[in-house]
Amino acid sequence: MMSHESEMWCYHWKWKLRHCLCLFTTYIICMQQAAYGCYDCRIVLTDPSGVFTSPCFPSDYPNSQACKWIIRAPHGYIIQLTFIDFDIEEAPGCIYDSLTLDNGESPMNLCGITAKGLSYNSTGNEMIVSFKSDFSIQKKGFNASYVRIAVSLRNQKVIIPQVPDVDAVSVAETVSVPDLSQFTLCFEATKGSSDDNDDWKVFSYTDAFSTESFSFGKTTKGHFLSVSGMQCILENALPRNAEFFTGTFQQLCVVGDSFSGSIGVYAKSTYHIVYCPEIFGKVIPGNGRLVLGSNSNEVSSLNGDIYNFRLWNFTMNAQTLANLSCDVKGNIVDWENEFWSIPTSALKAENNLSCGSYLIPSSTIEPTSCANLGNLCQGGLFYRISITVFSSNSVSKVHEVVAEWLNRTFQNWNYTVYVVNISIHPGSIKEGAREKRSIESFEVLALLVYNSTNNIDLEEEEIRQKLIRNNGTMEGGYKLYTVEVHPVEKCLAEENPSNYFWPDTRPTVTNFTFCHGSSVQTASRTCYLGLQNYTSYWGQPDLRNCTENAADIANQLLNLTGEGQQLTSDKVNDVVQKLKKIVNDEEIDESLGSTVVTIFSNILTSSDSVLAASSSEALKTIDALALKIQFTGPSMSIATRNLALGVSSINSTSFRGGSFSVSPQNNASDFQIDFDKDQTNAFASVVLPPSLLKNLSQDEFEVISRAQFTFFNKNGLFQDAENPANLTSFVVACSIGNITIQDLQDYVKVTIKHTKMQEDPKPTCVFWDMNKNGGNGGWNPEGCQVDAESNENETVCLCNHLTHFGVLMDLQRTVTQIDPQNTKILTFITYIGCGISAIFSAATLLTYIAFEKLRRDYPSKILMNLSTALLFLNLIFLLDGWIASFDIDGLCVAVAALLHFFLLATFTWMGLEAVHMYIALVKVFNTYIRRYILKFCIIGWGFPALVIAIVLASANTNASQVYGKELYGKDANGQGGDDFCWIKNEVVFYVTCAGYFGIMFLMNVAMFIVVMVQICGRNGKRTNRSLKEEILRNLRSVISLTFLLGMTWGFAFFAWGPLTLPFLYLFSIFNSLQGLFIFVFHCAMKENVQKQWRRHLCCGRFRLADNSDWSKTATNIIKKSSDNLGKSLSSSSIGSNSTYLTSKSKSTTTTYCKRNSHTDNVF
Repeated sequence: MMSHESEMWCYHWKWKLRHCLCLFTTYIICMQQAAYGCYDCRIVLTDPSGVFTSPCFPSDYPNSQACKWIIRAPHGYIIQLTFIDFDIEEAPGCIYDSLTLDNGESPMNLCGITAKGLSYNSTGNEMIVSFKSDFSIQKKGFNASYVRIAVSLRNQKVIIPQVPDVDAVSVAETVSVPDLSQFTLCFEATKGSSDDNDDWKVFSYTDAFSTESFSFGKTTKGHFLSVSGMQCILENALPRNAEFFTGTFQQLCVVGDSFSGSIGVYAKSTYHIVYCPEIFGKVIPGNGRLVLGSNSNEVSSLNGDIYNFRLWNFTMNAQTLANLSCDVKGNIVDWENEFWSIPTSALKAENNLSCGSYLIPSSTIEPTSCANLGNLCQGGLFYRISITVFSSNSVSKVHEVVAEWLNRTFQNWNYTVYVVNISIHPGSIKEGAREKRSIESFEVLALLVYNSTNNIDLEEEEIRQKLIRNNGTMEGGYKLYTVEVHPVEKCLAEENPSNYFWPDTRPTVTNFTFCHGSSVQTASRTCYLGLQNYTSYWGQPDLRNCTENAADIANQLLNLTGEGQQLTSDKVNDVVQKLKKIVNDEEIDESLGSTVVTIFSNILTSSDSVLAASSSEALKTIDALALKIQFTGPSMSIATRNLALGVSSINSTSFRGGSFSVSPQNNASDFQIDFDKDQTNAFASVVLPPSLLKNLSQDEFEVISRAQFTFFNKNGLFQDAENPANLTSFVVACSIGNITIQDLQDYVKVTIKHTKMQEDPKPTCVFWDMNKNGGNGGWNPEGCQVDAESNENETVCLCNHLTHFGVLMDLQRTVTQIDPQNTKILTFITYIGCGISAIFSAATLLTYIAFEKLRRDYPSKILMNLSTALLFLNLIFLLDGWIASFDIDGLCVAVAALLHFFLLATFTWMGLEAVHMYIALVKVFNTYIRRYILKFCIIGWGFPALVIAIVLASANTNASQVYGKELYGKDANGQGGDDFCWIKNEVVFYVTCAGYFGIMFLMNVAMFIVVMVQICGRNGKRTNRSLKEEILRNLRSVISLTFLLGMTWGFAFFAWGPLTLPFLYLFSIFNSLQGLFIFVFHCAMKENVQKQWRRHLCCGRFRLADNSDWSKTATNIIKKSSDNLGKSLSSSSIGSNSTYLTSKSKSTTTTYCKRNSHTDNVF
C-alpha cells in the first residue's frame, strides 16, 4: 500500500517538474524574443538620410546588447550624425554601457547625456556607430539622425601617398599644364612629428617623356626647388637644419621667374628672394603629369598632409601674396574636385581648414548648375527665392522632396527658368499648431536663372504665383508656408581705381573699358554672384593689359631729365613719384636699375629749392631700389656723375667684415666703386666690423642677404629745416638688408673727404634720420663721434653713458655740450648724491613704518609718500645706465617710463605738502575733509600715472618714439657719452617735465611765502627769545621748507647761457641729496622721532624711559602748537598738533570744540 502511494507521489511530482521546466523555458525564449525583437540593430544604412535608435527606444534598452550601424555614402560625401536624444548609463571611461563613434579618424566613446543635441562629421564617406550594454542598469538610449553632405575639396585635405603609382594623387587628365617660364605656386602642408627623414618631395611634375621638370622638397643641403633639372637651394628663405613643416598646416608660396633667374619665397608673412642663375631662361615644358609626393622610389614623399595646392602661370609680388585670399583661384591648377584625381583613401574631411567652410547638408538630387548650362547663365536674370515649407509628418528626405519639387515646378513652363542652387536649413515650429500636433518646418533658399532669349520680361510676382499654384504637388505632406521672390541686384556703378568707371552690371557679366590714356588696351571687371547668400558683388579690376612697360617709362623719364632740360619743383616731384611706382611695383634688373640711378643723378643737378619738396620721397626710393635690385654674381655697382650705388651679397653665417669705397675714375666724370679693397684716394669709404651681425635676432639673421652702399656727390636731397648747417663733405650711406642695426660693440668706420679744405676743422659726424622733422628727415649726431685720425682734408667718423641728474631737467636740452671734465664731475656728484639720498629716504620711510606712533597724523603720512617717490626715483636713476647697456628696447622704454612716473610723483607730493601746509596754517577754521589721505594718494600717485598713460596712448603702439635710449655726456665734437633711457620726444619733455614742474614750482613758491609769513608772525609775538634765537629758528624753517617743497629743483630754470654750468652744479648737488636733507630736517631733528629712537634703539643712559609725554591733554597740545611750529618745520610738525584732531571721530571733535570754543584753533 505504501509502495503504491509512493510511486503515485513520485509520478505526480515528475509531471509537475516537467511542466514547470517547460513553462520556464518558454518564458526565457519569449523574454529574449521580446528583448531582441525591439529593433534589428546590426545593419548597413545607405539612404541619403535617415533615423535610427537604440533598441526599444524610447523605452529602456535591454541588457547585454551589441549593436552596430554602418552608414555609407558615395565618394564625395561625408556623413553628418546628430543625436536628437541621448541617455546612456554614465560611468568613468564609459566602462559599462557606451556608444562608440568611429568617424574614420579616431573612435570616441560616449555615455551619459553629454552628446544630446550634438553633431559629428565623418572624415570619409563611412561612419560606424557601435552600442553595447552590460547586464544591469538600463537607460532610455539614443535617437539619432544622419544625412549625407556633399563635400568640396576645400573642406578636405589629402594624405600624401608614400608609395609611387599606388593610389597616386595627380592632376586630372582634363587639366592641361602649359609651358611655364613664370609661375606662382602656393600650398599648405604638414609633416609627421615622428618623421626624421630629411630627404623628401612634396610634389613632382614630369614632362611627356617622363623626365622630372619641376619639384619641391628637401635634402640634407636644405629645401630646394627644381626647375628643368636645375636644383636651387632656398637658403636664407627656409631653414636648413630645422623643419619648416610641422604638425599643423604651414602655407608656402614659391614664385619663379626664368627671365631674371630669381625665386621668391613667401613663408610666415615674410618674402625672400633667392637668386638662382641656373634657372635663367629655363622653361618648364607643358602637357606633363603632376603628382603629389615623389614619383620615384629613390626619394620618399613628404610624410604628411597637403592642402590648397594652387598654380598660376604668372608671378605675384610680395604685396599680392600677403593679400592672397581663398577666393583667388589658380588659373592652371586649383584646389577643386574637377582639377584632381584623388582616391577615396587619400581624402580626409576637416572643419578647421584655412579655406574650408562649415559642412552644410545639401540635396542628393543636385539642381542644375551654371557649369552645366554653359552660356545660359551669362547675362541671365537671377532671382532669389526664399520659402518656408512645413509638414506634420516625420519625413526625413526633405532635401530630395524640395529639390525635386522645385525642378518639376519650372519644367515645361513658358519661360526658360533653371534652379541652379538650393540650400535648406531647419526652421522653427509653428507656434499656433504646437499644441495640436508636431510641426516640422524648413527654410529653403534657392537661386533661379532666367534666360530671356525673346526679350520677354519675367516679373517676380509670376514666379511667386507659379510656386503657390504648385503647392499641392509637393510630396511627403510638405506645404508652403511663406514665399518671397526678389531679383538679384546688379553690381552698382563705381570708379575703381581712379579713372576707371564701371556701369551697373548684372551678375556673371564681365564689363570692359579702355585703359586710362589708351584707345587700344582694355581693362575688365566681372560682377560675381555669391552662392552663400545669393547677392552680387564686384570682383577686382583686371588691369594687366594696362600696365605700361617699366623700361619704356624709365627711358622717357631719362630723356625728360637729361642735359639742357629745365626742371621745376613740380616736374621733379612727378618724376620721383613715377620712379617710386616703378621701384615698388616692378622687378628691377641691373639694366632698369642703372636707368633709374641715372635719372636720380640728373635730378641732383637741380637747385636745393627745386629738390626740397620731393627730397624725402627721393631718398626712400633710392633706398628701396638698392634693396630690390636683382643682380648676378657677388656684387654689382652703378656709378653716375652725382650718384653711385653698390650692392654686395653677404653670407650672414660666414660674415667676417667688409668695406666699400668710392674713388674717381681716370679721365672720367663718373666714379669707381670697389668692394673689400683699400683705396688711398677714395672720396668716401665704409669699413664694416666683423661683429656687425652679432646681436641680431634669429629672424633678422636669416633674412640678411645683401649690403647696400650709396654715395651722393651732391647733397641737395639732404635739407634739414631745423638745422640748416652747411655740409662740408660728400654723403655716403650704408645699410644691411631691410633691417636696423644699431648699438654695435665695434664701430663702423666711415671716412669722407671734405668738399673743400678746412683750415680749423671742427667737424661733427651726423647721420640722416628719416624720422626727424615730421618724417621729412634731418641730421642727427647720436651714435657717431669724430675720430682722432680726422684732418683738414677728411673726417673719420666712428659710428656708438656718462650722464648726470641735470639731464632730467635740462630745459635747453644742451647739457651734452658740457666739456668732458665737468661732465665727469657732475656725473660723480649725481651718482654719489643719488646713492646717499636713496639710503636716507629709505631710513626715513623705515622709521615711520617701524614706529606706529609717528605716523598717526596726516603730515607724517604725506612725508612717507614723498619719501617713497624719492626712493624709487633715485634707485631707478642709478640703475638706468646699467639697464640701457642690455640693448633691449622694450626694457629701456619701461625704465624710462618708470623714471618719468616717479619724477612726476615726486613733484606732485611736494605740491601736496604745500597744499597741506596751506590748509593747516591758513584755512584753520572749521576745515574737515573726509578721507583726507586717500584723496591725497589718488592725486599723488594717480595723476602722474594718468599723464604717463596719456603719453603712451598718444604714441599708439610705438612707445619708442617717446621713450628710449639716447647718448648723454658727449663733448662738443660728439665724442664720448653713455647711453641713458629717458624721454626722446621734445614736446613730451617740455610739457610733462618742464611745464608740469613749472606749475608745481610756482604753487610751492606761493605756499612757501604764505607759510613763512605765518611762522614769522607767530614767532614775532614771542618775547621770551632773543633776536639771535629767532633768526636761527627762522633760518632753519626756511632751509627745511626749501628741501621739503623742492625749491631747489627751480635751479633748472636758471641754467641758461653763461649761468648754465654753475646752476647745473647747484642743481645736481642739492637735488641729488634731497633725500638726505629731508631725513635730517624732517626726521632726525624731530623731537618725537628722537624719543622713539632712544626708547627702542638705544641702551644704557641714552635709553629713554617708557613714561613719556605722548598722552597730553588737548589743552596742552593747543598751547604748544605754535611752539612746535617754530621748533621743527617738518611736514609732521606743521599743524600736526591741530590736524591730528581731524582724524578723530566726529563726536570727539564736537565735544572738544564745545569745551574749548574760545580758542578757535580746532578745525
